[in-house]
Amino acid sequence: MKIYNSYTNELEEFKPIKPNNLSIYVCGPTVYNYIHIGNARPIILFDVLARYFKSLGYKINFVQNFTDIDDKIINRSNELNIKFNELSEKYIKAFLEDISNLNILEDVKRPKVSENMPEIIEMIQNLIDEGYAYESMGDVFFEVSKYSEYGKLSNQKIQDLEIGARVEENTNKKNPIDFALWKKMKEGEPYWDSPWSKGRPGWHIECSVMSKKYLGNNFDIHGGGIDLLFPHHENEIAQSRCSCHGENKFANYWMHNGFLEINGEKMSKSLGNYKLLRDILEKYDGSIIRLFMLSTHYRKPINFTLEGLDAAKRTISSIYDTLERYAKLEKDSNSNIEARNAIIEFEEKFKDAIEDDLNTPLAIASIHEFIKKINKLITIDSFKEIDYVVEKIKYYLEEVLGVKMKTNENNKLEEKLIELLNNIREEARKNRNFELSDLIRDELAKLGIKSIDGKVK
Repeated sequence: MKIYNSYTNELEEFKPIKPNNLSIYVCGPTVYNYIHIGNARPIILFDVLARYFKSLGYKINFVQNFTDIDDKIINRSNELNIKFNELSEKYIKAFLEDISNLNILEDVKRPKVSENMPEIIEMIQNLIDEGYAYESMGDVFFEVSKYSEYGKLSNQKIQDLEIGARVEENTNKKNPIDFALWKKMKEGEPYWDSPWSKGRPGWHIECSVMSKKYLGNNFDIHGGGIDLLFPHHENEIAQSRCSCHGENKFANYWMHNGFLEINGEKMSKSLGNYKLLRDILEKYDGSIIRLFMLSTHYRKPINFTLEGLDAAKRTISSIYDTLERYAKLEKDSNSNIEARNAIIEFEEKFKDAIEDDLNTPLAIASIHEFIKKINKLITIDSFKEIDYVVEKIKYYLEEVLGVKMKTNENNKLEEKLIELLNNIREEARKNRNFELSDLIRDELAKLGIKSIDGKVK
């Protein structure tokens, strides 16, 4: 397995710390709102990575945190006049509901910042004791100049960062680029007791603490979106490696996925150009979203369009039509040597694609190529390997890529339900019950189904 390591900017052979074990930490959501479709990309990406290693027999230790206390959460909860944890718990629940529709592996540890305050305070104290952090008027800052390798992940020099640093209101820092480990409480904010003040942690320290707690001082892979590379991941590396007497090696490999874009711009809540995942899930099955995401290499940006989702939907439908056709073929008792060779070649190409820095587009292409070869080998009857062909395609799609597609029987049931609703609408129209008729029409429209005078499009 070769992985592009963002820390070295090189494609490297993956060597696990422990044989047949994968330890991975992925930065999770800040839970002050519903997640947007761009947030789903790293969730799907690292789920596929875990699935592939699981298919190889690896034991997976996967951690993805919840940031349940920070400025955005405090500001939003104050606006709504509710407690911060009431707000965060609402959106944690919503997050878990949303990703359940994406067929995400369930054995992921999901710790919260608010549940790890003793460990956070302990690591901050360690950094102070080691001379890498300092207290100032109740705040605690990491002193960036004390860590000589700061900027290696983001390819930046401390001197350039100091020149480019903006003048901040906080004058407690020794240097403008020093970052907060602990923030003294402001009026109306939630707080925890600490040796320095009543307050709360800075953003970056949480991931260092939780990765150490659940994965140890040295683990295999740290992942997240490219927007987290600086300053979040850069700061994580600095504080993690400087704590605990220099024994913390932290992550061996860093993986960053590209942005999801709309009209060439990064999709984000701050830009206001985002689409909520749950809104998209009302019209598209989670596996359609997965296939759409995986059809572009994870390090490249994706331009989000409904047309792209529709294309993924057609692809899924086409593959399942093919598998259903294969299953109905009359089985010949004779073996087909070309089919057996095609199966072997397909598995090799699929695995080679995944092991080439998780090249999911190439892996998907290998499935299409495999189907084309099998189609050419089928005449009037099938051959005895055809069931094995179906099994292999379904395994790599569903178990490795996580694209769990609906069978045509499910599709037919949906069609019957839609037809029933449309018949009820027509009957309501005839009886001049336009309120019910319009309600059914509008609800069908939300699902992307256009209903006009008894016809469904």
